[in-house]
Amino acid sequence: MFEYTKNILTKVSFDKSLFRKELAKAIKMLKRDERRLLKIWCIATFASYSDVVIDVFRKFHG
Repeated sequence: MFEYTKNILTKVSFDKSLFRKELAKAIKMLKRDERRLLKIWCIATFASYSDVVIDVFRKFHG
């Protein structure tokens, strides 16, 4: 599921609002360890969206 999520986020990264939506869905579906890896990967891969990544993880962290 983690690799699938990375693939989806890469494909929707052209649109900030779509990226936010897909990231929120992914956080709900992934296991705790996968969420940590996803956060690191997102910040490293999508530096221009780091504000979105931090905001979405803050809202959906659980």
